[in-house]
Amino acid sequence: MKALVTGVAGFIGSTLAERLIADGADVVGLDCFTDYYPRAVKERNLAALSAGPRFRFVESTIRDADLAAVLSDRTHVFHLAAQAGVRKSWGADFSVYTVNNIEATQVLLEAACRVPTLERIVYASSSSVYGDNVAMPMREDALPQPVSPYGVTKLAGEQLCYLYHANYGVPTVSLRYFTVYGPRQRPDMGFHKFLRATARGDAITVYGDGEQTRDFTYVHDAVAATAAAAVRGVPGRVYNIGGGSRVSINQVFEMIGRVSGRAPRLTVDPAQKGDMRHTYADTSLAQADLGFKPTVGLEEGIAAEYKWLSGVL
Repeated sequence: MKALVTGVAGFIGSTLAERLIADGADVVGLDCFTDYYPRAVKERNLAALSAGPRFRFVESTIRDADLAAVLSDRTHVFHLAAQAGVRKSWGADFSVYTVNNIEATQVLLEAACRVPTLERIVYASSSSVYGDNVAMPMREDALPQPVSPYGVTKLAGEQLCYLYHANYGVPTVSLRYFTVYGPRQRPDMGFHKFLRATARGDAITVYGDGEQTRDFTYVHDAVAATAAAAVRGVPGRVYNIGGGSRVSINQVFEMIGRVSGRAPRLTVDPAQKGDMRHTYADTSLAQADLGFKPTVGLEEGIAAEYKWLSGVL
């Protein structure tokens, strides 16, 4: 495999690139170091990759990159580059999301049309596309109705992938990740904030009553599914990637207390606009097509993230 990984300096992207190289792939990584969180964090993510002979890094936006040159010898593309975050996607910042999540995806797919040797393009989507008005567990054939601008942009990326497949035969596969966590998790994400605050004895802000639920997915399980999608994914299809660990936020705090040996200190604020009430993935299609089966339980995964975070604080 000769892979291009966009967003390679991120949490999932860097973990995926390491997995691909361990499996024997040659990897080109593309990242523009957006200012959503500190560059130093992303450079630390790249440290092990940069030391290896089968990794080459290109610092650029997708729009500014010489995609014809970058893609010329690639067999697979993993498109993880995106502007993340539900709560910051409102208002004037929405244009940042349309540029980085929709326009960048279209530019990449347009370039891919001219590379007939590509075997798969795997697009990283999100459970945020579903919204709150779907049955549980969430199935890929449910009507998506996002409740955040971020979710709208991720759904638009999925639709672009499908239309380039339908009209130009581009072999796209989309993955809807359900709340990925684990070592290298972004500093704005829930578990990272909760664990960091607990380690320091700081208060944790809970939005709403804490009874909202999520299907949490350990990063190495998400990465295994992503690597499998590049080989076994059916072009044109969308797959849910969930960890099978649907629990409430209040239950998460109980686990954090057990893992850390410290009771989290909680303060309560109103629920935030755009936050989904519940997520829970039906992963039967991913299991059938990709052989996907999560292997890391939630408390085990939280312990692994806490151990990693303790080493970088």
